[in-house]
Amino acid sequence: MSGARGESKPGLKDRLTDGLYGLGWGAVKKLPEPVAQALFRALADQVWKRRGKSVLRLESNLARVVPDASPARLAELSRAGMRSYMRYWMESFRLPTWSPERIKAGIDVTDAHRLTDGLDAGRGVILALPHLANWDLAGAWVTTDMKVPFTTVAERLKPESLYDRFVAYREGLGMEVLPHTGGSAFGTLARRLRDGGLVCLVSDRDLSASGVEVTFFGDTARMPAGPALLAQQTGALLLPVTLRYDGTPVMKARIHPAVEVPESGTRTEKTSVMTQALADAFATGIAEHPEDWHMLQRLWLADLEPREEQP
Repeated sequence: MSGARGESKPGLKDRLTDGLYGLGWGAVKKLPEPVAQALFRALADQVWKRRGKSVLRLESNLARVVPDASPARLAELSRAGMRSYMRYWMESFRLPTWSPERIKAGIDVTDAHRLTDGLDAGRGVILALPHLANWDLAGAWVTTDMKVPFTTVAERLKPESLYDRFVAYREGLGMEVLPHTGGSAFGTLARRLRDGGLVCLVSDRDLSASGVEVTFFGDTARMPAGPALLAQQTGALLLPVTLRYDGTPVMKARIHPAVEVPESGTRTEKTSVMTQALADAFATGIAEHPEDWHMLQRLWLADLEPREEQP
């Protein structure tokens, strides 16, 4: 009996999770925008007040980003962080109903020429982003305003029906979505880049064995090797991108200078140098607007190692 009961709990949790996301995409987009904004701001404050694991982890991560912050400042940042995170979800639930004009009005991009110049030159382009502000909105701007399709990778979520919802949502915004698992994603991304296409990857957290160790806000973390390896193998341009909110309805985006492939060194050495350069660009954007970094999980190796020793 106990075994059967244990198996039923994850199933129920999965169904509830999938149902809540389905409700979000079905109902939130129908609300007047001021009502949706107020609702998600109130929800953020309620979650923050409960001081659950995600909020405490966010605060711990922010303490590394702003090491001289007082406890009161950290609390203020984590509250703003939860509001930013819930704004991401509010916008994401509503994005499928936004017109191209609304999407264009919702983002202001600095140095967009770095992207357009790369595409116009016939080079493939890789945009690498951290979990800042709303990358889905940035992607929608690329596909609707620039009218450039792109390919991305999504982590397989549980339940499978929830993963399917996210894939359908992003494909509805004009993105080609590949599963992170299965081994074929890298080859498909490389083909898209060799054809002069665009690839967008969220690249600030990698807990796999293939992750590259980088120095990030003074300590060691792992970030994915994929962006650097793709740039080396295909000749594509590798552009870091950072995003932020600034208290207005318009999200700000910045396309940073390209990360160049080093002229010498082994592939591993080149990948390490390039991934560190990405981490440095990400850190610049995160340090300027730490409240918009939606990192509610463990990232630094010093935080991961004790947990990995547990059965």
